[in-house]
Amino acid sequence: MNRTIRTLSLGELSGLIDWAAAEGWNPGLEDAAMFQAADQEGFIGAFVGDDMVAAISAVAYGQDFGFIGLYICRPDMRGKGYGKAVWTAGMDRLVGRAIGLDGVQEQQANYRSKGFMPVYETIRYSGRPASLPAAAERPRIVTAQPVPDIIAYDALCFPAPRRSFLQRWLLSPHHAVAAITSRGTAGYAVARACRSGFKIGPLFADNVQTALELLGELAGACEGGELNIDVPTTQVDFIAALEAAGFSPTFSTTRMYKGSPPKLDAKRVFGVTTLELG
Repeated sequence: MNRTIRTLSLGELSGLIDWAAAEGWNPGLEDAAMFQAADQEGFIGAFVGDDMVAAISAVAYGQDFGFIGLYICRPDMRGKGYGKAVWTAGMDRLVGRAIGLDGVQEQQANYRSKGFMPVYETIRYSGRPASLPAAAERPRIVTAQPVPDIIAYDALCFPAPRRSFLQRWLLSPHHAVAAITSRGTAGYAVARACRSGFKIGPLFADNVQTALELLGELAGACEGGELNIDVPTTQVDFIAALEAAGFSPTFSTTRMYKGSPPKLDAKRVFGVTTLELG
């Protein structure tokens, strides 16, 4: 049968999320609909007849940035060129942009050969914190909504505007909270239920103490479920606080970019949004 490369429907994207679960990536329960909100044309599959055999996400943000993820070939169809075909389609879709991805260690040499260069390491910390240290002056914690202040804060910490994504990501059934001070928004964070436990992301904040306040609020909302957060290794003090609260490192990736790394306020990034979408 002839091979077809095309955009995935929502149902097909749900199937790709199931593949991610089978790979042990522990996706969120609502990821298909939430991810599609980022870029409806950004999920590409290779099909033989009606059967999806490989897929990738190539999500475009704004005019200058894109992100590659969810790159999977069905195990029984590997070694036949289908994975290469969707990779090429995804990269072609993002041509002319700076492109990011999160690479596991065993694939980093491969990504280097394709022009991606490492910028920083991210470590996943997992645990059920009994308690987290509180700030001396606690910010007011409110339910985060996709309002201009939150969208503007996100733009400090992410390489490109993503209004349509946030308009879904910040809503139920996700738990989203924001820290508000007399000077305005000081950070926000989101927890999503996954096949196992919860993932926190993003966690953006002005400082470590605010990040811990937001994490503590989400821990309560998750009612004792295991929390998982992908933390840049540059956040040394935050990592020390996580380890003191009982979190342990369980997984690592390296953020890599093809093209000039985008500008953002890395000091405010305590937890990346997702490894699939950046």
